[in-house]
Amino acid sequence: MSDSDKYPEESSRRRFVKGVVGSAALAGIGTGTAAMMKTATAPSGAGGGTVEYYGVENIAGPAPRGMPQIPVEIDANGDLKGVWPEVKQVEQGSNTVTVAEQQMGGITYSSQWFQYCGVQTYPGIKPDADQDNYFRYTASQYTWQSETASEGDKVNIDDFDDYKTWGDGIGKSGLGKPASATWRSQDVPASGTIPVQIIRSTAIEEKAKTNEWLKASTQEGFIAILNKCTHFCCVPLFKADPASAKFNAQNDIYCPCHQSVYDPFSIERLSYVALPRPTDSTSSEV
Repeated sequence: MSDSDKYPEESSRRRFVKGVVGSAALAGIGTGTAAMMKTATAPSGAGGGTVEYYGVENIAGPAPRGMPQIPVEIDANGDLKGVWPEVKQVEQGSNTVTVAEQQMGGITYSSQWFQYCGVQTYPGIKPDADQDNYFRYTASQYTWQSETASEGDKVNIDDFDDYKTWGDGIGKSGLGKPASATWRSQDVPASGTIPVQIIRSTAIEEKAKTNEWLKASTQEGFIAILNKCTHFCCVPLFKADPASAKFNAQNDIYCPCHQSVYDPFSIERLSYVALPRPTDSTSSEV
């Protein structure tokens, strides 16, 4: 699908918006298209610059690229955690800096994956932030979640026993069971809460059998995504909005703000220009 055809016709939005607002909002530089963003020079600050990452494919709408994945692990109690990259000290020029990065599934997984849409300013994105990495339920549009889980509870595998058949009347049943959560956000202001979309699906289980990255980044069919639309930083959801059917997105992740659509089961290796994470006056961190 070409970029010129990705904006849903039903939305009556003009396609030029993709080039004008998408790049300006996300890169903070005056590039006019997603392609130009990828070749722009790195901003100054902690981290930033061109980053390769794995994310869910953007299949429609003005979003310039897919949202980044958060690797998942499950502890002995069945609680889900987001893997945070290894924190270490490295030499950069004449400076020693703290970074969060590690090799995983054939790529460098780093905190820079999440340095866009203002998330780079969130406390939990600081490489050595004191957080336990568990996913915790948040207020949700999903009826099952609001009825069975309390805000702040750890996300647990037992809550997804019916993932092979789950449905809520939107699109097809049995594609996967979703939840809304936060990550690395305990005891931080609401404005610094990292939103996450979690889905457990047989499609992810199957793909993980033959895909190096998914073998490393998913577990028991669970996939997690930083839930910030790469267009205007809204919070889209999987199978949560009945209006998504109007844009043929009832079985995908749909952003109601400007009709961007993401396929949660199509994972791509992507790149973009990450914004730098702010530094303080006493340390250098990436």
